Amino acid sequence: MKKYMVLCAGLCAAMAFTSCKSSESAYKKAYEKAKAQETAQQTTPETAQTEANVVAPLVDKPATDTQVVDNVDNVQVRQERVSLVNGSGLKHFSVVVGSFSLKANADGLQQKLREAGYDAQVVKNEDRNMYRVVAATFDSKADAAASRNEFRAKYPDAWLLYNAQ
Repeated sequence: MKKYMVLCAGLCAAMAFTSCKSSESAYKKAYEKAKAQETAQQTTPETAQTEANVVAPLVDKPATDTQVVDNVDNVQVRQERVSLVNGSGLKHFSVVVGSFSLKANADGLQQKLREAGYDAQVVKNEDRNMYRVVAATFDSKADAAASRNEFRAKYPDAWLLYNAQ
């Protein structure tokens, strides 16, 4: 009796596996359908592409007519709202040589810069809760950039600040 049950179970399993098998004709139909879609797509873009290719005429302009409006000197400037904590006052562009979360650290660097002969100032960025040590302040961006380049010899992380009032 046990032999018959094992034989029936094996026969059922074999029938289950063979009945799910896909036929070759189904694969052939799917292949032909894909080929037909592919040929239809190849013919359609060519006609659409020839209609859409419109080229505007090239107008020669001398290099002197080109005008760059923004950031002519390619110097990065951070714009922040800062308030003066200690110093004589800020102009539009400032050279920042240090940023600290503690006021005591900012005061220490300010004192060191003043001993070196600079009119150093401490400002605070309320948004980020950081104290910035300003080594020099200028009205023009070009002067501030030149000063920043000089300060980078001693303070490699020096950067320009635009006071957004």
